[in-house]
Amino acid sequence: MITLEGGTFRMGGEGPEVWESDGEGPIREVTLDPFAMDRCAVTNTQFGEFCDATGYETEAERFGWSIVFYNQVPPAHRKRTNYDSLPDMPWWLKVEKADWRKPGGPGTNVRKLGDHPVVHVSWNDANAYAKWMGRRLPTEAEWEFAARGGLEQALYPWGDELEPGGKHACNIWQGKFPENDTAADGFAGTAPVRAFPPNGFGLHNVSGNVWEWVNDWFSPSWHLNGPRVNPRGPESGESRIIRGGSFLCQASYCNRYRVSARTANTPDSSTCHTGFRLAKDIR
Repeated sequence: MITLEGGTFRMGGEGPEVWESDGEGPIREVTLDPFAMDRCAVTNTQFGEFCDATGYETEAERFGWSIVFYNQVPPAHRKRTNYDSLPDMPWWLKVEKADWRKPGGPGTNVRKLGDHPVVHVSWNDANAYAKWMGRRLPTEAEWEFAARGGLEQALYPWGDELEPGGKHACNIWQGKFPENDTAADGFAGTAPVRAFPPNGFGLHNVSGNVWEWVNDWFSPSWHLNGPRVNPRGPESGESRIIRGGSFLCQASYCNRYRVSARTANTPDSSTCHTGFRLAKDIR
């Protein structure tokens, strides 16, 4: 983990690229106490140690299915299996027996993906792991402070240019979505948690790769009148916030790999592109 001194920063975003319905803006000053944050998302190896030690079963394992992007399912399985898909998004498939150990469903495994972020974990699963570790999920404000790496209102953790110097700085969709991911950034699917250089605070892959659960309940408006010192979000809600975007984000479809971007999912949901990293208080 990295110790961060906290302080006051400008949170949120404004401009033509912002999703107003998500409640990204307005930009406001937020003050945080010191805290610590994981350098990287939790890996398959780390999560496996938790499951082996405790016998924990994720919600996807208990439900017997999870949500998988179609190109993560082995082609042979796609040809001989009829999958239910999400309304208006046929690229998302409900795949039986897909879980963190089998991220693309039957016929896939994580044996060679130990240093990749664990996926198919719900908020509830991430919270259970955090408690086992004696840590917690970061607040949304802590996540954004850490992701910014000390930069003032930059679009990305490294600055305002998506590909600085013509080099890929994160793992997002390359090509035409959803038909063809060229993997020009080196990865079609998840990447190792240290695949790209860290930001100014030493955090890796806070843009792209996998969405990351944070502690807060989602609201598009709570922050308008909420506290500006150590905000922790609404007391209740229907969905928990996820931050950072994923390997499936692309400008024409979902440009939420920007550091101020936010969206949410229900706390029992799991997908092939959602993981988490942990925080803890500094006492």
